[in-house]
Amino acid sequence: MSTYADIALAGFEDSLTTARALDAAIDALIAAPSEATLLAARAAWVAARVPYQQTEVFRFGNAIVDDWEGRVNAWPLDEGLIDYVDSSYGTEADENALYTVNVIANASLTVNGASVDASTISPTLLSDVLHEAEDVEANVATGYHAIEFLLWGQDLNGTGAGAGNRPATDFDTAACTNGNCDRRAAYLKSASTLLIADLEEMVGNWADGGAARTGVTSDPKAGLTALMTGMGSLSYGELAGERMKLGLLLHDPEEEHDCFADNTHNSHYFNQIGIRNVYSGHYRRVDGSVVSGPSVSDLVAQSDAALDAELTDKLDATVGAMAAMKARAESIEAYDQMIGEGNAVGNGVVQAAIDGLVDQTRSIERVVAALDLGSIDFEGSDSLDNPSAVFE
Repeated sequence: MSTYADIALAGFEDSLTTARALDAAIDALIAAPSEATLLAARAAWVAARVPYQQTEVFRFGNAIVDDWEGRVNAWPLDEGLIDYVDSSYGTEADENALYTVNVIANASLTVNGASVDASTISPTLLSDVLHEAEDVEANVATGYHAIEFLLWGQDLNGTGAGAGNRPATDFDTAACTNGNCDRRAAYLKSASTLLIADLEEMVGNWADGGAARTGVTSDPKAGLTALMTGMGSLSYGELAGERMKLGLLLHDPEEEHDCFADNTHNSHYFNQIGIRNVYSGHYRRVDGSVVSGPSVSDLVAQSDAALDAELTDKLDATVGAMAAMKARAESIEAYDQMIGEGNAVGNGVVQAAIDGLVDQTRSIERVVAALDLGSIDFEGSDSLDNPSAVFE
């Protein structure tokens, strides 16, 4: 469990390091908006996703992470809350009165029937007023995906080629496009500032004496239960189901994790790497160094070497399927095109990764039994368990 906590700490430290690099790139974009500074900020965002996605395996068994996660990685978001949108987005949604409130263009808002002064866009406005405003989960005002939307803009290509294409002049107060460039820059900087603060908090939780580390090391059996819950729930209900199978069933490009940037293939791939990390007790940091130690794999191998080999092989096989999906996205077609209707080859590549996730979950369940951890309820998904309900 100390190894598990060490890997969590390293992953969140790397997420913080790369978020700070993203913040510096955002500063450069705001100071001198150009295609070059915009592309550099986008590249920094993509790099920041690599370590963060590997930390999601710590969510489901650790309430301290799961309760916090919505501030940094909530999705999907109703982007009309934040900024201008294309007419195809529509003007209203029955379940969200703030669907097109566009805080960047409006200095005064009404939230829960009360007037809100939004003349100054600040981290406090984003976190305390806008994020999940009126208890609507789609009102995502903070985190990676709010930043992603501001850097890329909407992806209006459907299942055609291309990601979001926001111009750098959207941040240029001297040659502003689409209005309110100063407020757009202020929003982007505020979201970046909050992301850093939130990651600093989580680093503290996994450091020596931190609540998350103490929680998994003071009671090793409870910690091991948290570890296996995270592996199984991310593998099955969250990743195989909600993030992948749902979009494949609906052939809907809106049902992809990094939808503005067309970076979904990387997010899914590094989620799977994160699952393998905690089982193998091995994490490669962004600087190339390795954090490793006694692992669950070692523990299982002591009593059932065949079961350990089975799960290890399945984890590796799913990494391979994810790598094939990633390679296709980087050379042939983006993830949102792969899940498009009528794309038999692309659908098959995504389904192979889903099948690997489901298959490895069966072995994760066998490991839970072998470790005598009792009954663990992994996250489920109608997409996998009751597909007909998806279309009701």
